[in-house]
Amino acid sequence: MASSTTISNTENLMKYMKLDQRGAVLAEYIWIDGSNGVRTKTKTLPKPVKDYKELPEWNFDGSSTGQAASDNSDVYIRPCAIFPDPFRGGDNILVLTETWDPDGSPNKFNYRHECERLMEANAKHEPWFGLEQEYTILDADGWPYGWPKGGYPAPQGPYYCGVGTGKVFCRDIVEAHYKACLYAGLKISGINAEVMPSQWEFQIGPCEGIELGDHLWVARYLLYRVAEEFGARITIEPKPIKGDWNGTGLHTNVSTAEMRRDKGMKAIEDACKKLGERHEEHILVYGEGNAERMTGEHETASIDKFNYAVADRGASIRIPRQCAQEGKGYFEDRRPASNACPYRITGIIMETIFGGMEGLDLSKAEK
Repeated sequence: MASSTTISNTENLMKYMKLDQRGAVLAEYIWIDGSNGVRTKTKTLPKPVKDYKELPEWNFDGSSTGQAASDNSDVYIRPCAIFPDPFRGGDNILVLTETWDPDGSPNKFNYRHECERLMEANAKHEPWFGLEQEYTILDADGWPYGWPKGGYPAPQGPYYCGVGTGKVFCRDIVEAHYKACLYAGLKISGINAEVMPSQWEFQIGPCEGIELGDHLWVARYLLYRVAEEFGARITIEPKPIKGDWNGTGLHTNVSTAEMRRDKGMKAIEDACKKLGERHEEHILVYGEGNAERMTGEHETASIDKFNYAVADRGASIRIPRQCAQEGKGYFEDRRPASNACPYRITGIIMETIFGGMEGLDLSKAEK
């Protein structure tokens, strides 16, 4: 598929993938690094496990991931969720972890810990989230796959949810990723081609509480791994191509028990008003480079203004028309950039709507 200098001998590899592991299990430990990326390494376990609590804590060199100084480089990874491994199959697993410092405190890039505390404190509100992860597939040279080398395709129009050669690119990567997510037990609810050619989207959710962030990060990991096997690159930069091309976002759908009840529109509008009061704080944690995307054009609001409206994809917050007609449901926060951390997004939304906790402030751009 993708032109690449990467050599992949899949047929040869499969001979070894079929070998008996003699009861051992391979656990792929996944963590989020200091530059909002994912890192992994593999541990051999003596037998299958059914719960993440059975797994040991591990560590890595934080000075090589931007998470610690070289003279005190050990960072610990604590398992917090497990998933079936779609690459190795069998009893092998993916292990999502949190990063912790040697003194027992969360690493400065461990946003999950704070998010989980907020979700547990507000569990009575039964918060549901659904995130729409947009991304762009690049070739080995860093140019959108399928685009003319050093040039541009025809203007936007035929590519969104498109079908057919010249309208969509790399569907094989997208389909492979979809199946990998389903095998891993992720709550992936759909996929579609996006407005810019070689731009795609997958949706995670509805998930309740911390589960959304867990599933989205593992889905990102799977996307990077699948693309690796096809010799392509994935970018979640919010404006990968400058000019008259759509950016990429991470639209965030939010619903609480109060919003889903009859006459829940009042709870939706109350939440929107609170979000507007902390617009600048939200923008601080809604992704790097978002100003290039949120220009007021290409289905975005201006980054320095806030508004909410029914069925308006140019608003900061969109209330779906069906929800307005039924008087209950959910809202869509269209401000987050594609590279934003889902723990930070969902955490600050909970903090803004229901109030913070002592010692927590999720509006800080850096800890």
